[in-house]
Amino acid sequence: MSRDYKSRSGNGSGGGGRAGTLLLGIFIGLILGLVIALGVAWYVNRMPNPFVPAGKPADNGGARLEPQKPAAQSEDRQAKADKPRFDFYKILPGKEEPATEQEVKQAAQKPSAAKETFFLQAGAFQSASDADNLKAKLALIGMEASIQTAAIPDRGVWHRVRLGPYSRMDELDRARNVLKQNGIDATLIKVRE
Repeated sequence: MSRDYKSRSGNGSGGGGRAGTLLLGIFIGLILGLVIALGVAWYVNRMPNPFVPAGKPADNGGARLEPQKPAAQSEDRQAKADKPRFDFYKILPGKEEPATEQEVKQAAQKPSAAKETFFLQAGAFQSASDADNLKAKLALIGMEASIQTAAIPDRGVWHRVRLGPYSRMDELDRARNVLKQNGIDATLIKVRE
């Protein structure tokens, strides 16, 4: 007996069922995506906010802040006065300080127990690219410089362009003359080790 494999038109399995299944899949996908987004938002809001200082509420509920009393202001000034004041040359490693011409001549004449070396500081910049530019300019005139980065409290990070170390006076004078001829003003720095 032979069978008829031709589809019957009356069974309802036409193209209308596919469109309904596609829309149902899209709807389920949207609902599932919304649930995941709400879960992530809830999790993120539960974590501490890195932009709010610790110990302080995120908002004060619309309450106004009271002005600070004069007694509290004087206490703040006293607390600031009691804090140690940092000098640029005191916080550096070793003992660094600006040097004068007399100190350089004295160091050349007498050998001291503490080893002293001298640097020529051509500049100090907050921008690393400015320090690199000066270092490149010095390289073009034949001077070898180095960049030292120092974090200074209340002032940020500074990049210092220095030449040296120099232990002999003739080298120091020669370098200083080359810098002056090229319009670069350098500060003499003494370092004690």
